Amino acid sequence: MQIGLVGLPRAGKTTFFNLLTDFNLPTVYNPAAEPHAGSATVPDQRVDFLAALYKPRKIVHARIAFTDIPGARINESGARAALLLNEVRVADLLVQVVRAFPCSDGGVSLPAGPQPHRDLLDYATELILADMDAVEKRIERIKNRPKIKKDDLGQLAVLERLLKALEQEQPLSDIKLAPNEQEYLAGQAFLSNKPLIAAINIDEDQFAAGDYRERDQVIAYAQRHEIPLIEICAQAEMEIGRLSPEDRAQFMAELGSVETGLERLVRSAYERLGLLSFFTVGDDEVRAWTVRCGVTARQAAGKIHSDIERGFIRAEVFHFDDLCRLGSAAKVREAGLFRLEGKDYLVRDGDIISIRFNV
Repeated sequence: MQIGLVGLPRAGKTTFFNLLTDFNLPTVYNPAAEPHAGSATVPDQRVDFLAALYKPRKIVHARIAFTDIPGARINESGARAALLLNEVRVADLLVQVVRAFPCSDGGVSLPAGPQPHRDLLDYATELILADMDAVEKRIERIKNRPKIKKDDLGQLAVLERLLKALEQEQPLSDIKLAPNEQEYLAGQAFLSNKPLIAAINIDEDQFAAGDYRERDQVIAYAQRHEIPLIEICAQAEMEIGRLSPEDRAQFMAELGSVETGLERLVRSAYERLGLLSFFTVGDDEVRAWTVRCGVTARQAAGKIHSDIERGFIRAEVFHFDDLCRLGSAAKVREAGLFRLEGKDYLVRDGDIISIRFNV
């Protein structure tokens, strides 16, 4: 999973990136900054439990990749703008970091104060304008072909419908398309249709108060467009993350947070993208695997190795919750909760799976 951190300048994207990845990049605003890439371990206490139980030689958590995309305008021209636009396009999920904390930084004051609702609207407009440009160019290319085929006419009808919505300032995520219409758009990545999470960046006082300027408007906007919303105190959490584990727990408690920003973001990202985790366990290795909801046992086997998918016979399955409750795989088996499943079994979040295969 590739997550792009986006938003307007001075929203705190790099601070949030440092918090997520344990990097130590400068956070002073730089209009010529380049994108930065990093990754983080997906926090999952189930992996820790399994590792303590099986004591494997190797422990592999799922990982998540992040790109800190500088806050330039999407619709600017030039090589750098094209590079930043491409970073936005290739992301599986966008996290818009929105500034709500009241202060000035880098010698630049904000006389009107933070306006998180306006910033959400402004960035949504940026995405819509980028999509409008892409759709118009696609329509023009089809119309300029020497011969327009039947499929071209179908695609043209869908594109013209999308363009009309964009001209009315509707993000494409709000447009419902039939399966046959979606087929016409295969391979085309429109920005306003990308899964999006809004991360409202607040300070410690706002976090403690549970309030900030335009909060009601922000929540209403997120609900209207079905955008998951998380509130983070990136600067404080970044500083806390550099402490020892004991001090970190104490300061997080004083901040009034039971979850880190990374934990809240990962949970929202998995829900937004429809992802789940299954596990493989043993003396050699305990590993978490990330797949989409609705994946079959055979497809999950392919996540482990293509040969295992090709030679799939059956899956031995039991659930983490049963293992946690009963304390051992042997007791799970005694309780009749150990199952043999076929290739079409739909994997559930928390399944512990061993694949029988023959190649």
